[in-house]
Amino acid sequence: MSAAATVPLRIDFVSDVVCPWCAVGLASLEQAIERLRGEVDVELHFRPFELNPQLGSEGEDVAGHLQKKYGMSDADLAASQETIRQRGASLGFTFDMEKRRRIYNTFDAHRLLHWAALEGKQSVLKHALLRAYFTEGRDVSDHATLVKVAESVGLSADRARAILGTDEYAGEVRAEERFFIENGIQGVPAIIIEQRHLISGGQPVEVFENALRQIAAAKRG
Repeated sequence: MSAAATVPLRIDFVSDVVCPWCAVGLASLEQAIERLRGEVDVELHFRPFELNPQLGSEGEDVAGHLQKKYGMSDADLAASQETIRQRGASLGFTFDMEKRRRIYNTFDAHRLLHWAALEGKQSVLKHALLRAYFTEGRDVSDHATLVKVAESVGLSADRARAILGTDEYAGEVRAEERFFIENGIQGVPAIIIEQRHLISGGQPVEVFENALRQIAAAKRG
């Protein structure tokens, strides 16, 4: 297919950086996009959603948190974690469940992601935050950690530190979160294509591939 026939598609990826199925869904979506290279030109936007907005700065033990929130038994939790680990591995994403011991508040991470979008580095920061949390077990609510992660992808450490030291972009992030909740998004990942087609969850690559191809075909007419 010629470059002229490439169809532009906007995708809003609503997610949280401590959501394992968001990491799975993103890896799956990106592989689908790669399969459609030359057919679609995707403009990907990461939009904020907090799984646990009331969580304190100290976070909570992951196992206890999940068991309390979803009523999981030890066996249920172990099975779920292994399913997630295997799905990640099949997509090239490493979940280290031994390192991921706590779950954290992510509001400040979302503020940095909002800033990173303005700097053209939102995607690389999103990936770095997912790796920092799920692969390395780092505290993604800790300001020093967030500054280091931002710096690792080429963002200004001083600027990141300044943002975290104030409430800069707090209003913008809260407005975005409120927008998606008011429009029916109750769980993530929520993948919205062309601002009208919703795919929920960490779907297989083929699901995203087929959806993108169909939407592109319809847009092409």
